[in-house]
Amino acid sequence: MKIYTRKGDSGTTGIIGGTRLPKHHIRIESYGTVDELNSYIGLLRDIIKDEAIIAVLLEVQDRLFTIGSHLASDPEKSNMQLPQLHESDVQYLETSIDQMDEELPPMKSFVLPGGHVSVSHCHIARCVCRRAERNIAHLAEHEPVEALINTYMNRLSDYLFVLSRKLAHDLNAVETPWKPKTN
Repeated sequence: MKIYTRKGDSGTTGIIGGTRLPKHHIRIESYGTVDELNSYIGLLRDIIKDEAIIAVLLEVQDRLFTIGSHLASDPEKSNMQLPQLHESDVQYLETSIDQMDEELPPMKSFVLPGGHVSVSHCHIARCVCRRAERNIAHLAEHEPVEALINTYMNRLSDYLFVLSRKLAHDLNAVETPWKPKTN
């Protein structure tokens, strides 16, 4: 199988089901941003040493491939059997969030992203996740998208925020509170 087909040279790309869409279509933006997020999660896996966190991130990457496959599929023309996202996938993230949150001091203000390279990368992944979530919500305004996908993406951004706090805590990195200027 060749890596290049030349079919996309005209600015379109094929999705599951045979439909061709412009590369700037919101469906392509949606699964492309999920792919970008998956790559950032891979980077986090490479720089984090905690095996329990790595296991969660591997599970997240698997779920992101599942989500990407649904977004890359024409809901009216595809007959392909795709892996499924389940409510238990959202619950898995919620359980992971709750476990990390138990170890963290309560938040008293917004925190500025940063403090350690791994914390900063986690915040970037969170922002990419939020962008993917916005793209998917936009797509869902025009075409059918399983509601559980947006729920998962929303919970994943929460997970990534709490993970950034856990990493900062475990690394003794400074969490800089945001102190808005009043004048």
